[in-house]
Amino acid sequence: MGTDDRACLHDGAARMGITLTPAQETSLLHYLALLLKWNKVYNLISRRANDNLLALHLLDSLSVLPYINGPSVVDVGSGAGLPGIPLAIMSPDCHFTLLDSNSKKGGFRTQAVIELGLKNITVVSARAEEFRPEQGFDQVISRAFATITDMLAVAGHLATPSGRFLAMKGLYPHDELAELAELAKTAPTYRLDTVHELKVPDLGAERHLAIVARVAD
Repeated sequence: MGTDDRACLHDGAARMGITLTPAQETSLLHYLALLLKWNKVYNLISRRANDNLLALHLLDSLSVLPYINGPSVVDVGSGAGLPGIPLAIMSPDCHFTLLDSNSKKGGFRTQAVIELGLKNITVVSARAEEFRPEQGFDQVISRAFATITDMLAVAGHLATPSGRFLAMKGLYPHDELAELAELAKTAPTYRLDTVHELKVPDLGAERHLAIVARVAD
């Protein structure tokens, strides 16, 4: 990661209203360098030639930073640690659990956490439906689930009664929200809180964040 990458990261974050310290920039770029290094062997991420990896992985993850308030967050289907590791770098007062069943990717997440010196991350290699933490999480986030209802079905038990589910999406998820509304008619456990349009510089694609709340008993 060179001077141009640092400048692109700094500028992209600034365009989203996020101010990065030099230490945060260094950690984020170090993480991306580790991701590219390990990807040669473990196929952690897509390497299409036209991918803008800095925007696709770092800026995209940082785009949800304004909605992260923890203090405990679980990143479900974390894969290579996205969006959990970039968010943890930026939110030292929140504790992040990176949850994914893929043990090879779990090895990368563990190594990245060690090399980056992140004390606010726990790495768990397990299926979400089988993970039973002693305490629920304030926020459950994912950028990997097929649908919002899939996410709720598999990871609904991970949230506290007042917890929120943050589902990162591409195009506005009309069909998924309709499915959620239909589900609420027969099983009113969850309700849509809001959908935010995310502006990710240099990505060239729509991004949205759907926030779902648990319905009070």
